[in-house]
Amino acid sequence: MQDIDDILGPDGPLAGSLPGFRPRRAQLQMARAVTDALEQRTALLVEAGTGTGKTFAYLVPALLAGRRVLVSTGTRTLQDQLYAKDVPLVAGALGSPARVALLKGRSNYLCTYRLKRQLSQRVLEGVAAPEPLLARLESWSAITKTGDLAEVPGMTESQSIWPQVTSTRDNCLGQRCPDYAGCHVVAARRDAQAADLVIVNHHLLLADLALKEDGFGDLLGSADAVILDEAHQLPDLATQFFGAQFSARQGETLLTEGKAALLRGGGSLAEIGPAARTVEAALGAVLATLPRGAARRRWEEAGEELDSAVFALVAALREYGVALGDASQQPAIAAVAGRAGELAGVLERIAQAGGDDGARTVETAVRGFTLGLLPFDVSERFRGLVTAHPAAWVFTSATLSVGEDFAHFATRLGLEDAPTLRIPSPFDFNSQAMLYLPEGMPEPAQPGYVDAVIDASVPLLEASGGGAFLLFTSHRALAQGAARLRATWDGAVERPLLVQGEGPRERLLREFREHGDAVLLGTASFWEGVDVKGEALRLVIIEKLPFASPDDPLTKARIEHLQRSGGNAFRDYQLPEAVLALKQGVGRLIRSETDRGMIVICDPRLLGKGYGRVFRASLPEMPATRDRAEATRFLRRLKA
Repeated sequence: MQDIDDILGPDGPLAGSLPGFRPRRAQLQMARAVTDALEQRTALLVEAGTGTGKTFAYLVPALLAGRRVLVSTGTRTLQDQLYAKDVPLVAGALGSPARVALLKGRSNYLCTYRLKRQLSQRVLEGVAAPEPLLARLESWSAITKTGDLAEVPGMTESQSIWPQVTSTRDNCLGQRCPDYAGCHVVAARRDAQAADLVIVNHHLLLADLALKEDGFGDLLGSADAVILDEAHQLPDLATQFFGAQFSARQGETLLTEGKAALLRGGGSLAEIGPAARTVEAALGAVLATLPRGAARRRWEEAGEELDSAVFALVAALREYGVALGDASQQPAIAAVAGRAGELAGVLERIAQAGGDDGARTVETAVRGFTLGLLPFDVSERFRGLVTAHPAAWVFTSATLSVGEDFAHFATRLGLEDAPTLRIPSPFDFNSQAMLYLPEGMPEPAQPGYVDAVIDASVPLLEASGGGAFLLFTSHRALAQGAARLRATWDGAVERPLLVQGEGPRERLLREFREHGDAVLLGTASFWEGVDVKGEALRLVIIEKLPFASPDDPLTKARIEHLQRSGGNAFRDYQLPEAVLALKQGVGRLIRSETDRGMIVICDPRLLGKGYGRVFRASLPEMPATRDRAEATRFLRRLKA
């Protein structure tokens, strides 16, 4: 293997072939640790502060290892960036060609069987010609090698045709499909299993680990190493995938698929009619027991009638599956019958869960509902998956530790024995940034707190000339803040005011970057995964410390579980989760060596409560002030 120090050094191949590459001591430190983990096939937790260059720090060892490596990312956007940009750049510079595969979830690939079904259905309905997009898909399907719908111009997931020409785990026929031999999902998985480096995302990896999709092989396969970027997302994602969920939509889709499959097979709906009507009635009975309103609630708040209605639905789903099986043994019909049994099992698991198994929730809409179970503890199961695949497991993110302690993250995933490495950001926050903590702010629980946040923010926004993110902890606070700011400016300020929910996220970010002096108000999805380099972002204002709402049913249930088991819910759960979230929000500001800006945290608890020191210890060292005049002078100098 080539020497890591030389490769990432000032005279190495990366410096010689990649424009803008500069050697970084922090990057080299991480690359050495990843190299050791890959060679020894051990686990490693790496917190790499912003600017470390962690992507190259794990890609270089991965490409040089001569082993099969699986890289999992937090988002499909980062997944595409790795495949299309970062991996080719590094591999080219190293002169180390590797077989690389990009593997997405099944819903990204054309299902030729379902496309044919859509086309034949239109013939049966007497439609003279398919709609333009469907006709384009038909032509493209004859020439595509990958079946990736991203290749089709103008095709987006929001279009109604998308789910009609893709498969889900619910409706895929697997090896019983007549088009199985040419299945794009199977081909993509086959390519991935033959590749040296496979790029996936956490959703796909966890779905594969949790569900073990029959007929599509083991995604991990013979991987010698698994590198998980943006690993801070894993505990919550693993909780979702190891839990259970049933929705009225799933039940309705099951009925629709069963009827369609029976008709296509030449059967009679009369054979399944009574069972189908029983399922429909049972779905309606469950909905009737649930409180109205879209807010998520705890199962226990729904009333005693819910349990009996759910068990009746379980029985109805099983009867429907039996009726389908009795009507026909054709593969398509058998698949729906099998799915009916699976859904009944999922629903039964939720209904029978005990108080310590997890949080059971209900959500209702006008005509539907969702029932869920989220386990309190997935550590044993996740640790079992890691242990079952004796490979190197590298978990990396900019936010894994609270202070210098990895215990919260490690404990949630059962990784308490894994070695850790914390690499602070190499950026000079002392010269690049300032922290402002406004004086005289009310307590966040007091009425008018959001108005006070906006009133404190307006002078800062005017001094900076815009170029600001205002990050809120809830959609309600976001709406209040946007209304207050608009009323304050009342059209007198010409710079754009961009509000989450008033346009697609990527469009809002594009407008923010292009304008340079815009003000963007956002919540959850803007606290992380947003990279705005340069002068366009010079001010980040954080409404309050991002504690999860104690009224949230999942948070409330987890708190009660920890209290029952003798734990300290605030110390062991609420506080570390809020610290990690704050680190993500603060991390939006300084994204390069030349960025400069100000962080504003409006919450007086940062200084007024004892636990505030835990938050402060997790922030980068930078000058701090409580003087508004000093803060506005700093911002004016940035704009000058």
